[in-house]
Order: sequence, then structure tokens, then C-alpha cells
Amino acid sequence: MIESDDRSLQQWLDYQLRLHPRAVDLGLERVRQVGERLGVLAPRATVITVAGTNGKGSSVAMLEAILAGAGYQVGTYTSPHLIRYNERIRINAVPVSDDQLVAAFNAIDKAREGTLLTFFEFGTLAALWLFGQQFLDAVILEVGLGGRLDATNAVDADIALITAIDVDHADWLGEDRESIGREKAGILRPGRPAVVSDPNPPQSVLEAAEAQGVPLALAGRDFHWRRHGVLWDYEGAVRLNGLPEPALPGDYQLQNAAGVLAVLERLPVQFYLTRTHIERGLRQVRHPGRLQHLQVAGQPWLVDVAHNPQGAKALADYLAGRPERGWHCVFSALNDKDVRPMVEAVAPHVAHWHVAPLEDARAMPLNALREALLSSGVSDSAVTAHEHLDAAVAAARQAQAPVLAWGSLVTVGGVLERLGHG
Repeated sequence: MIESDDRSLQQWLDYQLRLHPRAVDLGLERVRQVGERLGVLAPRATVITVAGTNGKGSSVAMLEAILAGAGYQVGTYTSPHLIRYNERIRINAVPVSDDQLVAAFNAIDKAREGTLLTFFEFGTLAALWLFGQQFLDAVILEVGLGGRLDATNAVDADIALITAIDVDHADWLGEDRESIGREKAGILRPGRPAVVSDPNPPQSVLEAAEAQGVPLALAGRDFHWRRHGVLWDYEGAVRLNGLPEPALPGDYQLQNAAGVLAVLERLPVQFYLTRTHIERGLRQVRHPGRLQHLQVAGQPWLVDVAHNPQGAKALADYLAGRPERGWHCVFSALNDKDVRPMVEAVAPHVAHWHVAPLEDARAMPLNALREALLSSGVSDSAVTAHEHLDAAVAAARQAQAPVLAWGSLVTVGGVLERLGHG
């Protein structure tokens, strides 16, 4: 038997996957018990918690790029990862090392005293423990699922950001935007500022903020943005004209960027950010797997983690503005997704579909993927079913056409790894 102190990172991750009988078990009791023993639930840094259905990852990336680029010490926790687990926990935009993660997991395992933590709870506590080993100015926490019962919500946010809300994870969060908004609003704290960058937020979010006396900044009411050419203007408590676009493709990124600037306006007085800091962060921000363009032996590839109807609509809008036509598509999704409207949005731009199941416990079976395409109006002749993602990627590489890979973060991560772009 391997002693815990001698486990490699991969052995630790395998152990965590087996520890709890359920992959998802929402609730704060377990993480709070262990977090209190570790003393990690009250970071010394300013905590920014980001929830939402779409746009939260891009918003986190912009916050990180601007704050770290301005010289502040920033810890960032995101999930899931594309290629390596280490991507989830970053200090000043640099993923932590295997040794740091192993040290954190050892500390958590000793402190849990028999408490059965989920994989995500283990990771969240590891991030908080590692952030506690640093002298940080800001901690940015990306909610994993929902908000109210997500492990990240064991920490009180100093500032909350809620991005675009759509129907996703309906089995866990509810089947309409009002129910889902109520879960996202769980990250709000009485009297502490919050920003909502969704221009049409569910009423449940507004009601939750009012009930708790949250100073709420709403897109379209308290802050605005406007594009003109390749530049854009932001107007909130301050006005910034002629800003560069974020270095993240997609018109919707201006909505995310405006929400980020509204958050930065609400930072404590010890933070000092200039226009130069903001412009540099917007230009330098990176978020792999989001409308990411690649050249693979001269063949254009586009990968995107769109995994719900709202994300698919944004992807389709982006494709409509691209010069490429007749995309070959590598597509796969997880079993809890509403695939039909996703496919219907993107299908007009796709000439052929390569589908394959993912190596994930939540993967949609191959026959279900194929049936989802056919029920969305895709012709049988335009679909090739593959037993493995390897085969789907190999077949797409043989096409004399541009390739789009999308459907989930697991899909995109698997494709990037197979293309050697991890």
C-alpha cells in the first residue's frame, strides 16, 4: 500500500475520484468542516467570486490578466481543466506545480478526519490552502456548478460577479432561468457589492440582491458599453473611451469585459488601476479553448467549449462572420446537455459531422449523439460515427476543409491534446 505522502499527483487524483460515492454532491457542510480545520475559509486577500452559465471563464481570465499585469499578487481557481489538472489553480496566471498540489492534498487528507469529500471539494480546498501559503492581494474563485451550494461558496465573496445565465445542468439547478438565477445568486453576501453582466438577468437574481441589501451594479442600468470599429467605450462610475477589444474572439466578450471593469471599479481603495493596466490586460488576456484558432499542417481548426444552447448560439454567430465555409465538425457532449438546440444553432455552418464518445463517466453514448444530430435535422449521410475521439480527429484531419471541434470542455481538451496543442 502506498502511503499518502508518497502518492504522485495522478495517484492523488485517482484516489479523490474514488473517495466519494457520487461525482456531484452539492452542499457546503463537508467543505466547511474541513476548511475550518485547515483555517482556509477566510482568505486575507480580497475575494472575487464569479458565477454564471456562460462568460464566467472569460471574465475570470480578464480579471486575472488585468490585476496580475498591474503587479498585484493574484490567486485564481477555475474548473474544469483542458489538459492538465494544474491549470485549475494559478498564482499570478502560472499553474501551480505537482509538488504544491501534492502538499495541499496531504494537508487536506489529514484534516478531513474521515469526511468524504468530492473531487471538486478536494480541489477547492487545495486552491484555498495554496492561496493561504502566499501573500496575495486578490483571490478569484470561479464557481463550478450553480453557486448557492457550490464548494467555492464556503468562502464569503467581497465582490460577486454574475455573468450570462442560461438553462444548463437542469437536473441540479432547475429547468428555467429563474430557478437557475436563484442558485447563482447564492454567492451574494449582505451589504457587499455585486455586478451582473447579463443584460437581461432573471428576476430571482434581483430579488435576492434586494432582500440582502446588496449594492448591485446592473448591465444596461449602472454600466454600459458601445463598440465603434475595433475600439469600444465603457461607461460606469468612470468613462473610458477607445479601449482595445479583449484578445478573446467573439462580440459577446465586450459584455464580459464591461462586467469585469464594473468589478474593478468596486475594488477596495488599496487597489490602484490605471487605463494602461486595463488596456494591457485586455490585450494580453488568454483563455485557451474559447474560439481558439489553430493551424494543423496547413489546415485551419477552430475549437470552442460551447456546451449549452446559449454558448452554441454565440458560436453560430461567430461562424456566420467568418470567411470559412463547409466546416467539418468534431462533436461530442456530456449526457446532461440539451444537445438538440445546440446542434440546430451550429448545423447551418457544418458540412459533415464526426461524432465520438468521450472518455468521461458523464459522456453521451455514441448512439445518443448520432440520434441527437438526426433529430436536429442533420442528414444521415452527413454524420460519421467513430468509436473513439482519436478516430474522429484523424478523420477530420483528412478532410479538405476547415475543422470545428466543440460540444464540451472535455471534447476540446481531448482534441487539443491529440493535436499536440496542450
